[in-house]
Amino acid sequence: MNKEYATDYTVPELLASFLSHDLEDGEEMIVGAGTPIARAAVLLAHITRAPNMKLLLAYSVTNLINVPVMAAFDTEIDYRQANWAEAYFVDEDLVMQIKRWATRRRMFVGALQIDKYGNSNLIGIGDDCRHLRVRGAGAVGSPTPSSSAKCYYLLVNSHSKRIFVEKCDFISSFGWGDGGLDQRKKLGLVGGGPKYVLTPLCIMDFEEKTKRMRLKSLHGGATVTDVTNNTGFELIVPEEVPQTAPPTKKEIELLRTRIDTAGLLRSI
Repeated sequence: MNKEYATDYTVPELLASFLSHDLEDGEEMIVGAGTPIARAAVLLAHITRAPNMKLLLAYSVTNLINVPVMAAFDTEIDYRQANWAEAYFVDEDLVMQIKRWATRRRMFVGALQIDKYGNSNLIGIGDDCRHLRVRGAGAVGSPTPSSSAKCYYLLVNSHSKRIFVEKCDFISSFGWGDGGLDQRKKLGLVGGGPKYVLTPLCIMDFEEKTKRMRLKSLHGGATVTDVTNNTGFELIVPEEVPQTAPPTKKEIELLRTRIDTAGLLRSI
């Protein structure tokens, strides 16, 4: 059966669709309260092709495959998530937790800065940690999971030289260090590292051997020049760069009627 692709969609909806196709059935996915694109991607994957996905919402475990409308929730302790809870989860000791992350969990990471090897900074911008020019959300909750996760995705809400820099002022999530396949192994990091970088202009991945950031696809209307002019380092650009595959009509229907009824993906 041929897929019917949507023509009316926003970039956040496009990114949610793209990410949803990369997630696998049977995995454990944390559904964050303040990450609408990642949250929508997880839920879209769950109800379209991953019915056995274990959803971890605010320390509860649930399955939403038969929930007709998934109400939004604002914080990690929002009472509304309890409507769906089937059980509470507690991670095992640290060693078991890391092993579980490495085989069964992926994560999503935001950033103030990202360099050409996918190292990212959520701490702040400036030379002196005591007097930052810009203070970020902080590294709590990202260093350990991003070190041990099966893989992780970097998501940013803009594409500029302020974000994509030659060198991060601080590193909160280690990517590929100074480049190369062995960088994470040298530090004893068991996780798979950053897989994709998603921005309002494009999707980027990492070249297989050097682990340099590479342009993978362009969103409709964006050009290679738009991307390179707004990136503060030399990006690997293939001879041919495809357009990011649009969401299907069915995916847009599910996003707007079951998953994102508040319209967050149409307002960010």
